[in-house]
Amino acid sequence: MARSTAMQVSEVPPQAKHMQPGRLGYSFYQHPAIEMAPLLLGKILVRRVDSRVLRCRIVETEAYIGIRDLACHAARGRTARNEVMFGPAGRAYVYFIYGMYYMLNIVAGDVGDPQAVLIRAAAPLDGWKANLSGPGRLARELMLNRGHNGLSLAGDELFVQADPGHRPKVRRTPRIGVDYAGHWARRLLRFVDIHEASRRYVSGARVQ
Repeated sequence: MARSTAMQVSEVPPQAKHMQPGRLGYSFYQHPAIEMAPLLLGKILVRRVDSRVLRCRIVETEAYIGIRDLACHAARGRTARNEVMFGPAGRAYVYFIYGMYYMLNIVAGDVGDPQAVLIRAAAPLDGWKANLSGPGRLARELMLNRGHNGLSLAGDELFVQADPGHRPKVRRTPRIGVDYAGHWARRLLRFVDIHEASRRYVSGARVQ
């Protein structure tokens, strides 16, 4: 994980506990990241940009599970750049990496316990022609940047909906690009939907 801008973490918005049907509420994001990451597979990520509504089905995630996780931004403690991770769940943690890409994460768990789930890939819906295979491409196509760091998923600009009609087939693998993290690099914290409608959108090596 790489640098992101600092921001003030605000209180959980009251509407987060009373969401409209189909939209995931605050209690969903309170799951620990290791539980939330597979639960996000098959869910619909929705992005509103002016009059456009972009929708995609999440097919690949990675869990970053707090200070003890050496691949997590919070491994070296609380800083201005990772402040969002220590705040309320259900917020976007967006950071810039390699001087090229933004990455979308969703904060998970309890306040003060810095956990997040990286959205690595998704399948575009509604005839949307976009390459969402890989977290950098996904954030670019969803038009996300540092200005969205800390954005609440309880609002209308970015949120996640359930899709009862899709049942993901989940596989676990080590995370991608975290070789520096010692034994944490081998932990099975990447989650992939290998459903026939999803697998071709997964990033990295093919998972059977």
